[in-house]
Parts: sequence; structure tokens; C-alpha cells
Amino acid sequence: MTIRHRLNFFVLNLIFIVNSAAFAEDAMRPSAVNAPSDSAANIPDFMKIVVVNEGPPPTKEQIAFDDIYALNDGMFRIYDKSLELYKQHFLARQNLIMGLFSAKGGRFILYRAGKPPLEAESPPAIYRIAKSVGHCAMATYALVAPYIGSAAVDQSWVAEMRAYRTRIQSAMSALSLADIKVEERKLLSDTLKQIESFMNSSLNTGSFSYDEVLTYARGLKPNLAQLISLASSTQVGHWYKVLENWKQILGKDWENTYALCNSIYVARQNNILFSVLVQFMGEKAINDRLLLLETTDFTTTPEAMLTAFLRIISDRALGKVFFNDYRLMDFELLGGGGRRAIEAEAAKRGLKAILPPLVPYNSTEWPWKINPASGSGPALMEEVK
Repeated sequence: MTIRHRLNFFVLNLIFIVNSAAFAEDAMRPSAVNAPSDSAANIPDFMKIVVVNEGPPPTKEQIAFDDIYALNDGMFRIYDKSLELYKQHFLARQNLIMGLFSAKGGRFILYRAGKPPLEAESPPAIYRIAKSVGHCAMATYALVAPYIGSAAVDQSWVAEMRAYRTRIQSAMSALSLADIKVEERKLLSDTLKQIESFMNSSLNTGSFSYDEVLTYARGLKPNLAQLISLASSTQVGHWYKVLENWKQILGKDWENTYALCNSIYVARQNNILFSVLVQFMGEKAINDRLLLLETTDFTTTPEAMLTAFLRIISDRALGKVFFNDYRLMDFELLGGGGRRAIEAEAAKRGLKAILPPLVPYNSTEWPWKINPASGSGPALMEEVK
């Protein structure tokens, strides 16, 4: 073998050795199917937050669930778009009266078909004045209640009471300038004097007892009852006049007009705005063209109320198309199945399921507690001994 042949043979052996080593190293690495296209070490730190998942990859089951549940996410986008179109159609064709609670005694807005909304004036000022003085009495209680039993030691209430007393004294001076009736002024003045007297006594002694707070509160009860009567009669009388006027404006269209009102928990039974609407729209309209929508806050916006209302009304058509009942969608679809499931679970444990009575979908029962047999005790403040 010549030197040239020997050199070629040596080079071929060297190439084979290098390739064999490379092949062995590759064999020890994860397969291309399982390995990422680029290792995390080669990705800049600022990109790792965005694209690198350092945890375990999702399972096939998780991916499958996400793919299926994406149908529900997509439903909301479709539903919202459809609702916006329904809103335009509804306001162009239907009349709607909206009652909303407010610190001014409520808001009533008339949405006339195809016309700009018309908002009524608020109740007369005496409504707010009476409520302000009544709330002052209760605010004073709230100011001292946390310190009953420790008022003499913990003087945290003193500065706040002095500041609030100054407000009360200013209000008492302003009563002579207020445009109110003589008997109203006398009631308001007497109430504020009783509150001021309790404050003066507490500040002078630097303390107060539970019995003194109780005497203060019970002493104000007759005045508070009169203030409630004054505020509510003013509020109801005002909204009667507004609705009488709107009923005349709408004429024959009144019988097809929708109405709604919001309510927080404590106002579900004796909801003044809703109750006034019932008098004008009739019992048969309840839960049909007249709806009471519960809200988490005392006040809400017309936009939020309109959206909630139109979701209910638009879903009624869906209920008719799918289940042949126009009012079925007013109730939670899972409720019937859930009811049966609760009964079954209770039976397994030898218990009786506690559930509300079943009522027809088109029930016009007033949406608050109306069965006297369901409880005991007083039902009006005047009945409380």
C-alpha cells in the first residue's frame, strides 16, 4: 500500500470515528418528537415570561376539555352581539318605564318607542329633608354603638361626635329658611333637638351607657315614625302624578308598555316604586310586563338595568322556540333537575327536602313574601311593642 493509499485509509477511519461519536451523543438526547424546537436556555429572559411553560405540559384530557368548553366562551360573544341588536329593535318598537332607587326618592324614566327617553323630576325637597333628619338619628347611634361599655376609657368617638354635632346645629339654624310647612319644621326641629341633647350629655360626661343609648333611641321612635310617614307620602304622591301623566301620554299603548324596578334585599317586600307601578299596570302584568330586578347596591345605572331586563325578555323567545313556553326561560334551566337531585340526596339521608313550592312559569304572584302563615310576629312597625 502506498503512502497515499495509507493516508486516505486513515482519513476514512477518522471520519467514521467522529460520526460514530456524534451518533452516540444524538442517541442519548430526547427524540425530535418530544424535544422542544429550542431549549429554554437559548431563549432571552424577557421572552421566557411570555412563551416558556416551565411546568408540565397539559394533558390530552385537559386540552380536550378546553376545546369543548370553548363552545361556551364563544356563546357569550354571540349572545352579547345578539343582545345589542335586540336592544335596538326593542327600543325602536316598545315603550318601557324604568324605576330606580336613588337618594332623591327614586328615578323614573320613560323610554318611548323610537324617541329620546324622558326622565321625571324628583320628589319635592321635603322628602330628602325628612330622610336626612331620620338618618341623622341613626347615624348618631352608629357613631356610639362600637363604644358602649368602653366610652369612658376609649375616647375615639369624642372628636367625631363634636364634628357631627356642629352639622346638626347648622341644620337646626337652616330650618327657618327651608321652604316647608310649619308642622314639618316643628317635627324636624324637635327631632334634631333630641339628638343634640343626647350628644351634649355624652360629651359633658365623657361617656354614655347602654341604657342611655336605649333611652335616646326609644325616645325618638315616635318622631321617626312621623318622618317615615312624611317622606313616604311625599314620595308616593309625587310618583302617582308622574305615572298618571305618562299613562295619558301613551294612551292605548299603555296596555303593551313594559316596566321594571330595581330592589335591594330589604326593599323586596315593601318596594315603594314597584308597588306604585303595580297600581297602574295591574296584577296581571306582574312578572310578565312588570319586573322587579334585585340588585346588589341601593342604586344602579339605567344601562345596567336595561341590559338585565332585555336579557330576560329576549330569552323568552328562545324558550318558546326550544321548549314551546314563552316564560320558561325566566327560571334557571338547571333548577328543575337540581330540585329533583336535592330531593333524591335528602331521601338517601332520610331527610325531607326543604324547597319552595312549585309555581307556574306564568305566575303573577307578587315577588315578595305574601303568605302570613310562613312566619310569626309583627308585620308593621306600628305592631312592634
